Amino acid sequence: MEVEYADGRLALEELRFLVVHASQLAQQAAVAYTAAQANEAERVAEHIQRVEARWFAGAADAEAAITDDEGRGQGRRGRKPRLWRYHALHYRVEAISSPKKRPRRGRPPKTEAPQVEVRYRLVVHAEALVPSEDVHGWTVLATTVWPAVCTDAEMLQAYQEQHRTVEPGFRWIKNPAAISPVWLEKPERIAALARLTVVGLLVYAVIQRQVRLYLRDHDRQIPGTKGPTATPTAAVVFALFTPVMLVHFAVDHTPNLQVHGVQDYHRIVCDAVGIDQAWYQGAATGQNSLPWTTPP
Repeated sequence: MEVEYADGRLALEELRFLVVHASQLAQQAAVAYTAAQANEAERVAEHIQRVEARWFAGAADAEAAITDDEGRGQGRRGRKPRLWRYHALHYRVEAISSPKKRPRRGRPPKTEAPQVEVRYRLVVHAEALVPSEDVHGWTVLATTVWPAVCTDAEMLQAYQEQHRTVEPGFRWIKNPAAISPVWLEKPERIAALARLTVVGLLVYAVIQRQVRLYLRDHDRQIPGTKGPTATPTAAVVFALFTPVMLVHFAVDHTPNLQVHGVQDYHRIVCDAVGIDQAWYQGAATGQNSLPWTTPP
């Protein structure tokens, strides 16, 4: 694949794959599989009830219905037939004979042979699919770095350490960050957006790391989603500054600044990430702001 190096050089490099199995990931996937199978079982039961309630005049019509129900038909309204993911459904045609209703009322003559009507319907048997134990928990890692430079163990360790840098931020950029959709066509613009996104997520990770280290070293806590915490996420830190407002107004052509909503934990965060408290202190002095004390 084509790789762009830090100096802007482009080169074709071979991909190297590493297949890893994680027991914890396998357990999580198994639990998710069981829950999804239970949800699908309800829809399967409704499907079976609906299929077995239909009657057909001939066996050919019943066989054609099996083709559609098994997902081998053309689908409806241009949609592809939907197959069941966690269950296997087995169909068979059942013929049921019943006395045919006479066209005339009254007692039939003794010489009249009884007429029998044969109708057909589908019988469905659902079987829950049980995956083998070695199905879940597999991850494929890909890199262009050769084994002489980075061994398999080092590659796996580098991947596992991503949970402390950029990777957790991808959940955050969906919500609450909610990056708006951007239409990009040129590859260089797409690469630039990806680079800016990664840089932003690195800043996000650094803020979280610095705040947690400061709180741990100084034995302090700040408000969290479930009470005071010493291990807040960066999203929690950003949410704490939502009520902070800086009002800029002028009285008799004299500019004034007034800060509202600043609390002690805001200044703790400022010390943790290296932000000068004068941004709040200078503007808030004598401007009806709440009193505060400098944290240790």
